[in-house]
Amino acid sequence: MKFATKAIHAGVHPDPATGAIMTPIYQTSTYVQDGVGNHKGYEYSRTQNPTRHALEKNIAAIENGQFGACFGSGLAAIDCVLKMLNPGDEVISTNDLYGGSYRIFRTIFEKYGIKFHFVNMQDVSAVAALVNEHTKMIWVETPTNPMMNIIDIEAMAKISKAAGAMLCVDNTFATPYLQNPLDLGADMVMHSVTKYLGGHSDVVMGALVCSDEKIANEMYRIQNSSGAVTAPMDSFLVLRGIKTLHLRVQRHCENGEKVARFLASHPKIENVYWPGFESHPNHDVAKKQMRGFGGMISFTLKGNQLEDALNIVKKVEIFALAESLGGVESLIGHPATMTHASIPKEVREQSGVVDSLIRLSVGIEDADDLIADLTQALA
Repeated sequence: MKFATKAIHAGVHPDPATGAIMTPIYQTSTYVQDGVGNHKGYEYSRTQNPTRHALEKNIAAIENGQFGACFGSGLAAIDCVLKMLNPGDEVISTNDLYGGSYRIFRTIFEKYGIKFHFVNMQDVSAVAALVNEHTKMIWVETPTNPMMNIIDIEAMAKISKAAGAMLCVDNTFATPYLQNPLDLGADMVMHSVTKYLGGHSDVVMGALVCSDEKIANEMYRIQNSSGAVTAPMDSFLVLRGIKTLHLRVQRHCENGEKVARFLASHPKIENVYWPGFESHPNHDVAKKQMRGFGGMISFTLKGNQLEDALNIVKKVEIFALAESLGGVESLIGHPATMTHASIPKEVREQSGVVDSLIRLSVGIEDADDLIADLTQALA
């Protein structure tokens, strides 16, 4: 079954009671049993809910995985993965990680005896050099947030397999429509469902997908024990959102390319970070492991002045100044003071998150209108 068909049909069946083609919102906390232990597969909605169950199967299918689990946020999904580790374990991750991921690594799990290494993962040898007998996880984000760096998933899979470590890939920016990490050797895929999978800026949710039954059993145990599950209504909204994922991401890619090329030709722009450019580091890797280059773009201004960047993000009229990304509407953000403010300034700047860096989530509006908006803001 091809992607568009899976996005619409996988995990979803007409309601047996009424024939409703849309999965009902099972807004219930508990389920009546005919006798002790004699039930219809559902006992309590923290453990299992039919609406959430349909969504979990759907997300697993579009990622070419066997098992899916949904959580109250992307960070709750990351929390579940990290709880699979033990004190003394070590994790290798990229040095330009999303600020929220960096924060949970350093301020929550580091104090429980887990050690984190942050390295430029575009350099495969630098990752291999950090591996030791304590390495239990490699955490990849590609494209990275906000520098749009591309990490070779197959190369990371070889390193993780040799080390006996779990390879986890944050696939939020690429989406399953453009990239499938499990097919490239990853053990686990994470999504901030809030972004492209939901696609309409009306849900906060996270998801994990894997194909290994042992990992899946641990994932479900932690999901149930920690209780950070998503609600039936949110599950319904994301099921609806995923039905148009392929159409939306295709337009995000088309608009993203037009906006990126406009920015690259603008006299006030210093650098444009978008993996579709042949000059982009690891562009060849992006071509190999992705089916398109997405609608996420970052750029810096000549002079690198904070005030100039803050003025531009205020002057836009169609782009909305807001956190998050991946919705149908275009968003603009200033990573140094917004999404990555929790990372120390010296650490941010080492990975390229300087004061003039601006990040765009290019939506599915008319590209000419988006370019006109940026033109007037940059004027």
